[in-house]
Amino acid sequence: MTEAKRRVFIQEVSPRDGFQNESQFIESWDKIAFIDKLSESGFAKIEATSFTSPKAIPALRDAEMIMHEIKRNPDVVYTVLVPNLRGAERAIACKVDEVNLVMSVSETHNQMNLRMSREQSVAQLSEVITAVRGTGIAVNISLSTAFGCPMEGDINPEEVYRLAAQFAELGVQGITLCDTTGMAYPTQVEEISRRVVEAYPLLDTTLHFHNTRGMALANTMAALAAGVVRFDSSLGGLGGCPYAPGASGNVCTEELVHMLELMGYDTGVDLGKIVGVAGQLPELIGHDVPSQLVKAGLRGRRYPAPS
Repeated sequence: MTEAKRRVFIQEVSPRDGFQNESQFIESWDKIAFIDKLSESGFAKIEATSFTSPKAIPALRDAEMIMHEIKRNPDVVYTVLVPNLRGAERAIACKVDEVNLVMSVSETHNQMNLRMSREQSVAQLSEVITAVRGTGIAVNISLSTAFGCPMEGDINPEEVYRLAAQFAELGVQGITLCDTTGMAYPTQVEEISRRVVEAYPLLDTTLHFHNTRGMALANTMAALAAGVVRFDSSLGGLGGCPYAPGASGNVCTEELVHMLELMGYDTGVDLGKIVGVAGQLPELIGHDVPSQLVKAGLRGRRYPAPS
């Protein structure tokens, strides 16, 4: 009898984390068609949009329309970023499956990104958790700059654990450790991930890597070794952080799935389908994407021998 493949859950973030960084507004119906393709590709979760103020992120000003018009696959969790109580109310009205709350472990980055202290962020997000409680909607907390800050440098891991503990006590269902600025390295990732996974075995722990310094796939391997089975990724490698100087896009979904499947992991994702969708991204967003897999093709691709 062959050994069952280890299951890994891939969570696609390009409709929110990717599209919010695009200077060219992507038409709503194009976003809806894009998400509908993702919904049939085998992803465990899709971050569909953000209920942030349209003035703050005009690229996602159509959040309500997106959530009302996409064809929801019952096998997919549809999550949305929610910054505050008003955003939570909008998300609840759209009957989302999960709200994703965000704050930074770095005080400096939190001030730049959210214009408030970490203490103020915890207080504001606590209100959101209270508002969502009892609705049947799950809550995930994303801790940005968990592995480093371009302004402060190294982050004390004890600060990561402290914030994780605070939100676990508040009743969240998931914790995402975010390498917002691409500063993580494998041994660091394994140590921090293992501590969080072991401390909160009943919570879904997700790792969110950026490929700023080319270490996203290596960091994925380190997280897997620590027991992590959930990973955020972005088709084509789209995304970035406007408050993280030099930060490039997220780990590329098709490259991540390609690697994991070659290693015998079960991602549930249709690799051929998502490579095709990624190949359509340049036309949708108006520029090339970082994906090397789109350019080179799968490892199994064959070429005729030169004559």
